[in-house]
Amino acid sequence: MVMHRLSHVTLVRLQAEHLDLTTRGRIEVAKRIGRAREMGDLKENGDYHAAKDDQGHMEGRIRQIEAILENHEIIEVVDDGKVALGCTVTVLYKGDSPDQAERYLIGHMEEQPDPPVYVMSPTSPLGAALMGAKAGDAVTYEAPNGKLTVSVLGVTASL
Repeated sequence: MVMHRLSHVTLVRLQAEHLDLTTRGRIEVAKRIGRAREMGDLKENGDYHAAKDDQGHMEGRIRQIEAILENHEIIEVVDDGKVALGCTVTVLYKGDSPDQAERYLIGHMEEQPDPPVYVMSPTSPLGAALMGAKAGDAVTYEAPNGKLTVSVLGVTASL
């Protein structure tokens, strides 16, 4: 079983999304399916098939949220200048120009600061290598095409 580490803000957002999907969302999709059924032959009824597809996607998202809500841990972000869960890190790959720097949030895919940045798992090769690094550190990690080195340009608490 996977433990999902979330900020309190993300937990509240997921709970609200779950409530919305299991109430308003299900009612809305059921109405769409009902209206489409009234149009007749279901075999060639595009509205019916689209509504059923939407229902399937929505139910999948509901199950995904439920799995997260059933097995989560709230993380507290420490702003000590080190890469940790909930931090946004700016890195520059060795050999790249400064305008090619990339920003990543280290955490769960459901976390998303404003403005949005890429989310990186702390268990990914680069994510694991970055954990504990500070601005100015160079980190080398094993990528599928060989070893890569990144310089940590900055670390900020995001959540």
